[in-house]
Amino acid sequence: METKVATVKMRDITKTFGSVIANDKVWLDIYKGEILALLGENGSGKTTLMNMLSGIYYPDEGDIFINDQKVVIRSPKDAFDHGIGMIHQHFKLVDVLTAAENITLGLDGKLDLKAAAKKIRQICDSYGFEVDPNQKVYDMSVSQKQTVEIVKVLFRGADILILDEPTAVLTPQETDKLFAVLRNMRNDGKAIVIITHKMHEVEDLSDRVAILRHGQFVGDMPTKDTNAQEMTNMMVGHAVTLNIARPEPVNPRPRIEVKDLTVRSIDGILKLQDVSFTAMSGEILGIAGISGSGQKELLEAIAGLQPVEKGSVSYIEDDGTRDELLGKDPLDIAEKGITLSFVPEDRLGMGLVGGMDLSDNMMLRSFRKGRSVFTDRKSPATLARRVVKELEVKTPGIETPVRKLSGGNVQKVLVGREIASAPTVLLTAYAVRGLDINSSHTIYDLINQQKQKGVAVIYVGEDLDVLLELCDRILVLCAGKVSGIVPGRGAKKRDVGMMMTRLGGNANE
Repeated sequence: METKVATVKMRDITKTFGSVIANDKVWLDIYKGEILALLGENGSGKTTLMNMLSGIYYPDEGDIFINDQKVVIRSPKDAFDHGIGMIHQHFKLVDVLTAAENITLGLDGKLDLKAAAKKIRQICDSYGFEVDPNQKVYDMSVSQKQTVEIVKVLFRGADILILDEPTAVLTPQETDKLFAVLRNMRNDGKAIVIITHKMHEVEDLSDRVAILRHGQFVGDMPTKDTNAQEMTNMMVGHAVTLNIARPEPVNPRPRIEVKDLTVRSIDGILKLQDVSFTAMSGEILGIAGISGSGQKELLEAIAGLQPVEKGSVSYIEDDGTRDELLGKDPLDIAEKGITLSFVPEDRLGMGLVGGMDLSDNMMLRSFRKGRSVFTDRKSPATLARRVVKELEVKTPGIETPVRKLSGGNVQKVLVGREIASAPTVLLTAYAVRGLDINSSHTIYDLINQQKQKGVAVIYVGEDLDVLLELCDRILVLCAGKVSGIVPGRGAKKRDVGMMMTRLGGNANE
């Protein structure tokens, strides 16, 4: 029997940030001709570990071996010199440049775009990519931009590739294409590491899984010898229920009615066109769509944060009384007695203040309740401690500035604060983005609790499997228009994916 030799060996890798130990004496092997899924809860050290392999961080302790040779990786250039390239969740491309210009940007020597374009086409032909070397990045879809990032590291000679949450904003069809390409690359002898929270993708794509917990290596195994339940239990350290509950809608009544909503960006680009729907109390209405299809503008318009060209957004009381929300800012809406909570897409730009601690960020919701010129600081501190405890926020204390927390823990703080305000309408944009599977299920439970209290929940999500399990109805946006509204129960994933890419979809194509 052939004995496989690891192309990468990470030994006793330790990395600390202040008093926080991100990685604690981690051992990890990576093999050529294999797709390794790196799993772990938020804050378990997955991305930090891979950032050390790709030259973004430098380990405090430990050694890295490439093909049994000890190496020192102090920069992304050092990583590329050893054949390592990382494709980050947030792309690092220059919008005004072409694919070829982005792929060759920063390389030494004389730039020959014609020769570069030829090499790019050869790479694409080898693995099944579709890239136009002359297309500007600003004209590309999300999946096309991701493809350029992958080709960029291959162009530089990488044969060890790391992908961080590669399917976060892809449709099912785009995910299938990406997986086909990754399998072709694996079959060509590339070593591939994916960081993901989507267990069905781990089972479908990977050959082996490695699991971190609290910064330490827990174990690894062939994917075929395990399952989602066992992997999740190993990540968390105890048994976890993976089922997403979907209780029946509670006494549903019209709560938010949107009619002919049309929104343009500051640049005059049409973001939403004639969008109409009704969100019911005691119901979860999911919003599906490719990234940039108008989800952000839709929620911000309802919340009073987005100028609207035309249309109406009505809040409907239990007795049928209507209040028009357009033209009112969030303070005006609150003064009318309408409690509307909003978890925005940009959690640190719009939802929280990075330099403020957890307690003060809670106070942003309640500062007007203070007497005279003084604010009530006791209640926000109590709420901060409750959110930290119930959502298991990893933080040294409630006095810690939120910018020092991991992305997943920042998300927990924001969602916890908004739900604690006892809303009648809850708007959530990617409420579980960046959260591990255990934390995500905690948020799903909280959202279901709001539904059962009669709250109208509008849930913008990027994971279609979750939308189909959690939501009562799903509104599908395509390029700013309503492609259709389908029931959560019984809807087909591929049909919804098709509706995301063309108005109305077409299951027969």
